[in-house]
Amino acid sequence: MSTHNEDHASHGIRIDEVTKVFPGLPRPAVADVSLDIAPGEFMTFLGPSGSGKTTMLSMIAGFTSLTRGTISVDGKDISRVKPHRRDLGVVFQQYALFPHLSVRKNIAFPLQQRGLAKAEIAEKVRGALRLVHLEDFADRLPKQLSGGQQQRVALARAVVYQPRALLMDEPLGALDKNLRGQLQREIARMHRELGMTFIFVTHDQEEALTLSDRIAVFNDGVVQQVGTPAELYERPATLFVARFLGESNVFPGSAGDGDVVVRPERIELHTDPGAVPVGHERRAATVTDVVYVGNHNRIGLRFDDDATGSAMYLAGMPLPAAPGQPVLACWHPRHQAVVGEQVAGSPAAAETVRAAR
Repeated sequence: MSTHNEDHASHGIRIDEVTKVFPGLPRPAVADVSLDIAPGEFMTFLGPSGSGKTTMLSMIAGFTSLTRGTISVDGKDISRVKPHRRDLGVVFQQYALFPHLSVRKNIAFPLQQRGLAKAEIAEKVRGALRLVHLEDFADRLPKQLSGGQQQRVALARAVVYQPRALLMDEPLGALDKNLRGQLQREIARMHRELGMTFIFVTHDQEEALTLSDRIAVFNDGVVQQVGTPAELYERPATLFVARFLGESNVFPGSAGDGDVVVRPERIELHTDPGAVPVGHERRAATVTDVVYVGNHNRIGLRFDDDATGSAMYLAGMPLPAAPGQPVLACWHPRHQAVVGEQVAGSPAAAETVRAAR
């Protein structure tokens, strides 16, 4: 199996006003979602449990029907095409490997299903084993592998037949933190080598920020914001996005048309008002605690309106104040974002719910 871009035509996916209503539930699982996923893009659906991200992935895969809207690959509507005819690779949190088949035979299975010649199957399986660095494990059974190795086999099996895109639903959820980090790097490398469109579902913010070209943040069935990791982190559009992606200091109503959000690493703390740089915003606060977190110290703050927040100082930097001390928290205005509450479900989706009842 070649692992170069030119042998994997990249395919774009368009999600157009897609809604999914499950009868008996008070709101749509997915409400009027529209997204364009570029050919070869690594797109992550991020959100808490029940936010609609997995339902959206399942509709793309064809395992869940749409209530309304369309899903297209390369401009062709696949909304009512059977899952096995969509030519999409899918990887789940559970590895779903055949326990009685060797690694080699597990990876070969989808190629055999497609009726390829034995020599071609053997060549493609060798390429897939190389891709996931499991050449030396080809004849082992799944039970003889670690969890991380089993997940690599599942990834190899999902891409061996060169699908139009790879869909991954919380694929690293069952692994411990260190192993997750290793597999994240493997998946990023696979994406670079294959040049294939990847859609990845996770509730883990760090994982999303690390892996993605762009992220769609889901909540209550609605996409709150779509953007690059840096855009979402530095310029969150809603309070939900600001709070879900990392820590935030929130100053309600400070901008008139919304709340001001400042990330902890952008906050400077001063005990002397004269030390606050010209042009910086400032808020009076008291240091509540200092917690050492390896590469930085997290300084807990209680602002004068009783709201809580934090500042971050790299380990080794002198701490500006001790717990109980009053400080001025300040930041440059370019490091703040003005946000609304959150994007609500669309009127069209609400109409769909009423119609479904």
